[in-house]
This record gives sequence, structure tokens and C-alpha cells, in this order.
Amino acid sequence: MMNKDTQKGFITPIVLALLALVFVAGGALYFNSKPEAESMKKDGDAMMEKESDATMKKEEGAMMEKEGDAMMKKEEGTVMDSGDTMMKKEDGAMMAKYTGTVLAGKSAPLLEFNKADYDAAIASDKLVVLYFYANWCPVCKEETANALYPAFNELTTDKVIGFRVNYKDNETNSDEKALAVQYGIPYQHTKVLVKNGKQILKAPDGWNKARYTTEINKALAQ
Repeated sequence: MMNKDTQKGFITPIVLALLALVFVAGGALYFNSKPEAESMKKDGDAMMEKESDATMKKEEGAMMEKEGDAMMKKEEGTVMDSGDTMMKKEDGAMMAKYTGTVLAGKSAPLLEFNKADYDAAIASDKLVVLYFYANWCPVCKEETANALYPAFNELTTDKVIGFRVNYKDNETNSDEKALAVQYGIPYQHTKVLVKNGKQILKAPDGWNKARYTTEINKALAQ
């Protein structure tokens, strides 16, 4: 049987050997787990980088889409504004050219007579339509409302201009009296068509809308 000193001397190397084995095993486990940890870290970093890139691309795409939509809307708005401006300029040019009150028509306006507008129209290549009107005349009121005005509203040419000329009523001025004498007007609701400064038609009878359209188109073709 071993004495205590012998047992102590025998146990100590065993303990040391066990400690050394634990140390070696621990070191091996550490070094083996380190590459795996680094690999997992790399994989995690790569995944985060991919997710970050995807998020950035998504945000960039959304931003580009918003900018594209904003640009398209701006361009559409610019085009519409340009179109509105052009229409306003054209309408303004027509209104600026003639100073009288427009009674009907857009492409081909029918105006209340004034000498300045009449002189400008006669000097142009337009067909000039004169309607001699009296405010006390029921035939004049019916014909202008149901035939003359609707006919001018349907004209799409800009080669026609009309004038409602007061005749022997309380609104007739000296220029209108002189015009009635010039064209030999016998009485109200007489129509006169003038082209290139020359009278081409005078009609005292009543017209409907179809007759106005026919006579105006016939005169334009001459």
C-alpha cells in the first residue's frame, strides 16, 4: 500500500496531464471554431451588404420613378399651358383686329357695325356679309336669332366677316346711313354680300339658316 507521499507524487503528474489535455483540446476547439465564426461573420456581412444594395436600388428606383412622373407631369403641364397660351393668343389676335362687339361666330365673327372694322374688312380679301337691321322690326329679330347668328356660329372658315348694320331705327348713326345709301338699301332685313370691294349679291327677302350657308359658300367659291 502506498503511503500518502507516494500517492501525492503519483497524482500530481496525472492532474498535470489532464490539465494539459484540457488545454490542448480547448485550444484546438478555439482554433477550429474561429474560422467558422469568421466565415459566419463574412456571410452575415455579405448578406447585409446585399440587403443594403437591394434597399438602395429600390430607393433609387422609387426616386427615379417619382422624378420621372414629376418631369412628365411638368412637361404635360407645359404643353397644355403652351396650347392654352396659343389659343388665347389666336383669340386675342382676332379680338384685337376687330374692335366691335361680337354677336355670333368665332372663326368668322359677326360684329355690330363700326366704320373702322368695316373699312378693315373691305380692304381685306374676306367675304363681307352686311345685314341691315332695325330694332323695331320683328322679321329682323326672328331672322337674326334663328338664321343669321346660327349660320355664323357654324362657320369654320376665317374668310368671312359679318356686320349687323342699324337701319332707320333710334340707334342708326351717320356712317350706317351713308352705307345704306351707298348700297341702295330699300328697307330693313336686306342682305348685301361684298367681296374684294365689289357687291356680288343684294337680297331683301327673308333667309333661313340653310340659305345663309348656301349663299356664303357660293360667294366664297367665286
